[in-house]
Parts: sequence; structure tokens; C-alpha cells
Amino acid sequence: MAFALLIGSTITLAANAPNDTLRIGSKRFTESYILAQVLAQTAAAHTPTPPSVLQGLGNTAIVYEALRSGSIDLYPEYVGTISLEILKSPAPMTLEAMNAALAPLGLGVAVPLGFNDGYALAMREDNAQRLGIKSLSDLAKHAELKLGLSNEFIGRADGWRGLAQRYGATQVPTALDHGLAYDAIAQKQVDVIDIYTTDAKIKHLGLRVLADDKAYFPRYDAVLLYRLDVPTRFPQAWAALQKLGGSIDENAMIAMNARAELQGVAFDVIARDHLAGKAAGGTAAAADPAQRGFWAKLFGPDLARLTRQHLALTFISVGLAALIGIPLAVLVFPHPRLRAVVLGATGLLQTVPSLALLAMLISLMGVIGTVPALIALMLYSLLPIMRNTVAGLGEVSSGLRLAGEALGMTAGQRMRLIELPLALPTIIAGVRTATSIAIGTATIAAFIGAGGYGERIVTGLALNDGQLLLAGALPATLLALLSEALFEAVEYGMRRRRA
Repeated sequence: MAFALLIGSTITLAANAPNDTLRIGSKRFTESYILAQVLAQTAAAHTPTPPSVLQGLGNTAIVYEALRSGSIDLYPEYVGTISLEILKSPAPMTLEAMNAALAPLGLGVAVPLGFNDGYALAMREDNAQRLGIKSLSDLAKHAELKLGLSNEFIGRADGWRGLAQRYGATQVPTALDHGLAYDAIAQKQVDVIDIYTTDAKIKHLGLRVLADDKAYFPRYDAVLLYRLDVPTRFPQAWAALQKLGGSIDENAMIAMNARAELQGVAFDVIARDHLAGKAAGGTAAAADPAQRGFWAKLFGPDLARLTRQHLALTFISVGLAALIGIPLAVLVFPHPRLRAVVLGATGLLQTVPSLALLAMLISLMGVIGTVPALIALMLYSLLPIMRNTVAGLGEVSSGLRLAGEALGMTAGQRMRLIELPLALPTIIAGVRTATSIAIGTATIAAFIGAGGYGERIVTGLALNDGQLLLAGALPATLLALLSEALFEAVEYGMRRRRA
């Protein structure tokens, strides 16, 4: 009963976010992070509470599901993605047609921001010049070239499969994270990558963008994809957001991306400077401050918030796993066959990749964020807790059980007064292992907007920023070491009391 109340309240709180908070999502690449901050800062002066930014939620499928389920209210999207990937249209659609198709879903498209960020393929200039490759038709003739394409581009309806069919390309691409692809092509590990045409590193690395001579790619004009109740819930904020229409051209977006990717400026600072420049009648920010170093990233203003989120994810999930796992292990312990089945099932859960489990939970529950993250972490924590509980109970000698029975104890009394106390050190060791696993696995929760130190890791991957990756990994490592020290102290205290 206690567990049911706890998990029920957790789900309710997570699923029913405050109705007066505008929730803005972003995908997991530089431009989307920046645009989400531009939207949030534009709306901030016109909402009763500061907008909440759920950044780096992942690919289109995850962010769209978050919008559809009501976990977020709006996010920056692109018309080509909406028509071909989300609505599965065989051809690009007008804004009017997209709105007609989205209206039954309670969604709409509005506020064209003023720039096109299309897909394209690019390669090193020297390599392209040597091979005489200027277009995608030329590329199709070189089956020996190695392609490193993002996972989303490989799987999209408007991505590699359709492109290969249009051009007759026979290369088999290798999947690469978009943030890492530029390093891979610079180090000559791959020959061709997919790019967004407003990426700052195209010019920085001197890449040649291959001409789409058969006009495969549609336009990807940036717009807002939003829930239809947003204008009525936040009328003043919506009016402010509409003023962003046509306010960002391609050069401005490339410049903002460059500040993030090449100079390490924070997304919120880039958005603030852009909006301040627009308000002053300009298009560019003042000179950038010195690039943030590792220590500034490690002890950034988000450290306390991320620590709270990571602690909550870890200890709530392990606590729930203990509430379920220990009683369940006690229940099945006297029944060897049932015990084997239950432990086998919990062991099977450990084999499911964490991102796959999160994706399945999002699909089943229709929400993103804290709830699916807590459930996934709880499921991963069950095995060490249950296995150690069964092992601890198995270590209790039959003589002690018989002694309890001779004293007239019932089975429940023997379990409570003899077996569980003797098994407690082994059970605590299982909780210790589960906690260590949860601290490490909780970093994955940032991929679905649940926060924690993984938020820095996800952003670091998007920016290919090794220092930011380390600034997320080090606190998680320190937290794991602290938890080990805490459990070691508890176990030492128990040993002293037994001595």
C-alpha cells in the first residue's frame, strides 16, 4: 500500500506539471538549444512563472511525443521535418496544409523564424577537389567513400534511404552522433557526413557542401510547433513569440551556432545577447567574454540543480526498488521454482539497453521526463537487491530456523526476528550495488528531459565539448564514491555492533 501511494503520487506530480508554466522543449543539437532559450527569454516577461526549458530531449520522435502528450507546450521545428517525418506526407506541405493535418491532434504550426536550416551532405574540400565531387550525383559514383551519418538521418523518411534511392547511391553509412561527426571527418575517419546548413563548423573546417542536383531535400524553414491551447493559456507570451517571426536570418543563426560550438558561450547568454541586439536595432552581440574553462563549467550555476535532480533520481528509484524487491524476494524464497523464475525475469531486465527501455516506457506511458526515468532506474535496481536478499536468507543456517520453530515461532516471526536480521548485511550490500548502478545509469535520464548530471553529458556530446562531458561525468563519479563511503560506514557500524 505504501509503495502504491508513493509511486502514484510520483506519477501524478510528474505528469501534471503546473498549468501556469510554459514548457519549451529542444532537440539535442546546438541550434535547437539556442532557439529554445530565445523562445523562453522572449516569453519570460509575459508569463506568471518563468518558462521551463526541457533541453536536449533527443531526436524528433521523442520531442514530438513530448509535445503530443502534453509534457511540453512548444518547441522549434522545421517545416520539412513536420511534413515528411511527422505527418508522413510524400511531398512538402504548406503551412495551411500542415495546420489542417495537425489540428485534430491539438497541435499547430506558426511563427516562421526567418531562416532555412536544411539537410545536406559535406566532405573535406581537398578530398572533394581530388575526386572531382561537386554534387550528390558525383558522390553516388564513388562507392568506396565512407559515410558517417547521424542515427536520425539514417532512419528518417526524408533521410538517407530516400536519398540513396533518388541518386542510386550504394554506400552503407556508419551511424555517428551529429556532434562527433565533425571531428570524425576532420580526422579523416569518415569521408562524408550529413550536416545542417547553418552549422558553424562547415566554414570552420573548410568543408564542401555537395549540391543537391536532383532537388531531393525540401526546405527546412524554422517554425514553432505548439499545442493549440498555448495562445489561450498564455496570450501575452504568445503575442510576444509571434513578434519573433522573420527575426532570425541564416547568417544570424550561423553566428549564434558559432558562439556555442567554437567559443563555448552558454546557450542562454547567446539568446540574451541576440535579443538585446535586436532590441537595440542591431544583429550582433558585443565581443564575447573569454571562453569558459573547465572549472567554470564544473562549478557552473547549474551544479546545485543537477545535483538535486541526480540525487532524487537515484535514491527514489533505489528506494522504490527496495520496497518492491525485498518483500518479493522474501515471498519467493521458500519456493525454488518460483524464485528462479522471478530472479530470471529481473535478470532479463538488465539485458535491455537503457535507451531502449526508456523508449519503450515513453511509448507505453505517453510521457517523458521523471516518471519513465524513475521506473527504468527502479527496474535496473531490482536484480542486485532481490538477488542479495535471497542469498542472505539462504545463508541462515537450518539450525537457527529449527531453533526458532522449537521456540514456537511462526514462519513470519522466524523471518522477522531471525532470518531477516541475519541476512541484513547481505541485503545492504545489494542496495549498495543498486545505488552505484543507479548513479551511473541516471545520466541517461537526461536524454528524456529528467535532468541530472547527464544533462551536461548530453550537451557536451551535442557540442563535442570534452570539458563539458567531463564536467558531467566527474560529479557523477564523486557521488558514486560518496555513496560507497556511506555504505562502507554503515557496514562498519553493523560489524562493530555484532562484535
